[in-house]
Amino acid sequence: MARKVREAAGSAEDDVNLTPMLDVVFILLIFFIVTAQFIREPGVEIDRIEVNNKERQNPLGILIAIDSNSEIYMNKQVVPLSEVGFRIRELREDNPKGRLVVQADAEAQAGVLIDLMEVVNEVDNLGRVPLSVVNQ
Repeated sequence: MARKVREAAGSAEDDVNLTPMLDVVFILLIFFIVTAQFIREPGVEIDRIEVNNKERQNPLGILIAIDSNSEIYMNKQVVPLSEVGFRIRELREDNPKGRLVVQADAEAQAGVLIDLMEVVNEVDNLGRVPLSVVNQ
């Protein structure tokens, strides 16, 4: 009895079966389609009034910077600590809801920052001043 040796390189047994992978892909596709249907905004649909608000307030409001020499800047001008309160009051009249951001250099003296925060607290009559740390 002579045995036949199979030497065919591309036989059917050497192929990769892609059916399980396609099954998983279709199941994931169905899952995402079904779950996307359930994600909706809660609440009642309303028609919103269109407003032509040409005057938009600056969302930043007031920026106070302290450089490495511990000098205080407002609107790119050096301002002594004694005038900071007056300038903040003026800017608050233009934009009462604007945020106040203090940007201090890493080399600035901590005492200047503390004094500045006390002035801001007195002007804005806040129990505590929200502080935004700016690193860029």
